[in-house]
Amino acid sequence: MLSLSACYSRNVKDLLNILRVGKELRPSYAWVSFFTVLLSLLTILQPLLSGWAIDEIGKGTDADVVYAGMLALAIFGLDLAQTFFSNISGYIGDQIQVKLQKLLSENYYRHLMTLPQQYYDEQQSGKIIARLNRSIEQIVRFIHMMTNNFLQFIFTTIFSLIVVTIISWQVGLLLASLYPIFIWMTVKTSGTWLKYQEKKNNHVDTASGRFAEAIGQMKVVKSYGQEDRELSFFQKNLSRVIHYNKPQSKYWHVRDVQRRLILNIIFLMVYAFIFVRGAQGAFTAGEVVALILYAMNIRIPIFTISFLVENTQRAVADSKDYFEIMDELPESEDEGAELQLRKAAISFDGVTFGYDVMKPVVKDISFDIQPGKKIALVGESGEGKTTLTNLLLRLYDPNQGQIAIDGQPTSSVTRASLRTHIGVVFQEPNLFSGTIRENISYANSDASQSAIEKAARAANAHEFIAELENGYDTEIGERGLKLSGGQKQRIAIARAILKDAPILVLDEATSSLDSKSELLVQEALERLMKGRTTIIIAHRLSTIQNVDTIVALKKGKVAEIGSPRELAKTDGIYAQLLRVQTARSAEERQEALAKFGIVG
Repeated sequence: MLSLSACYSRNVKDLLNILRVGKELRPSYAWVSFFTVLLSLLTILQPLLSGWAIDEIGKGTDADVVYAGMLALAIFGLDLAQTFFSNISGYIGDQIQVKLQKLLSENYYRHLMTLPQQYYDEQQSGKIIARLNRSIEQIVRFIHMMTNNFLQFIFTTIFSLIVVTIISWQVGLLLASLYPIFIWMTVKTSGTWLKYQEKKNNHVDTASGRFAEAIGQMKVVKSYGQEDRELSFFQKNLSRVIHYNKPQSKYWHVRDVQRRLILNIIFLMVYAFIFVRGAQGAFTAGEVVALILYAMNIRIPIFTISFLVENTQRAVADSKDYFEIMDELPESEDEGAELQLRKAAISFDGVTFGYDVMKPVVKDISFDIQPGKKIALVGESGEGKTTLTNLLLRLYDPNQGQIAIDGQPTSSVTRASLRTHIGVVFQEPNLFSGTIRENISYANSDASQSAIEKAARAANAHEFIAELENGYDTEIGERGLKLSGGQKQRIAIARAILKDAPILVLDEATSSLDSKSELLVQEALERLMKGRTTIIIAHRLSTIQNVDTIVALKKGKVAEIGSPRELAKTDGIYAQLLRVQTARSAEERQEALAKFGIVG
């Protein structure tokens, strides 16, 4: 029970910390608090004025008509003031809501940008998005509810209790007892409710994550005729949400009935005391009316608290993922010197790395790449070829050993300066929705039209771009779905050419292209590699034969290093690849090469 309360308190504390996050929102919070206090004071004056009016009317013919009329005008004035002040406060609260949503979203996105690549390797992108939407929506709803409703309830209750206690300390004591009893009963039941909510959220996130994946790969879904399967997976998880919602809702409402019965009994005691003591002459008629009105002022918030508590619990449960992500440790501080590039010579010295430290993918890797030379990494799938390029980009840091550029360890320079000097062409083009111009100039948004066109021409892309209706301003759709595979790849190459980085990481992607597109892409790649220090994860045997050096990997270690001519004379991996070309059939040839992710 203690751990559940501690967990609840921790999450509530996280919600309250939001108030401290946005310094620019503090003036707005102050104004809302000011109007809340003002509205609460106006609210407690009405029962007093009503009581005074009742007492004055009770005097019969001796009543002061002018005084009674002034009391009526005063009540009218209070109503007008409440009308204006409540709407001013509500307007400020609405602005807080949208500003807070912007602030939380920006903080979330900014923090995600700082997280290491390994975090994304282990997460489903759809879940990350679902958590953003759900968590921030609930947090903002909670803050909006608190600023527009909850604070006024609290201050109205406090001021009402003070006035009631002045009139009758017994009634004040009875009404004051409502809150600790209600809060205690609520906290006692919160743990079970939160557990159900956590299970519901997990299934919602799973469904949303798969939904995002299926929508993003609808061509695959349709090609394999798996529409029903994807819909079934989605429905199954949402059905589990309904499954958990039933006991959660039943549990909440049964406990709410218990809470309300206790409150009903206390209010029975309050009204009975007021009526009996009033009949005995302990209170005037006006005091009886005032006490009843004050009790009603307190009764409305206390019965509304069920709604407030439910929304508070929902915000606590739904914000859990937000704060867990915000607690994720970012990449180590991007400290160190700026990379001073001279010749773009690269060296791997005793590099060992594993995504799981106990299971290294690459072990004691050492080799050098001379400036302006091309090196090909070959080896069966899973031998660590892509891992080495990830380490060069410092998407990960080696567990042992070091990588250096022009003698400068990459661990001692900033990631920003390191990545500025490295261009990457991935096996998948990885384009963004938007225009062709925006995608080519992704690394340099200020690039001129002539520079963009020059890069496109070098990538053999200008011709097809010029034939499009809107040319470089053509919208290409999500991930470039409106373009062919060859067109997308040439746009990606143009992007790398425009970046003009002296070091190039090339994960070739010509194996799935038609012969014409392949030729155009290959020509573009040759222009891109000219004069650059290039690391190639080769997917074509012809590419491997045209590099300066081959590094063959086996079981995570360097099996052989040398020029294509030198390695052709050995009995190593490259020589085996060459011999595969003489296999008896095309099927045998392709099967043998496929182990290495290579086509003939």
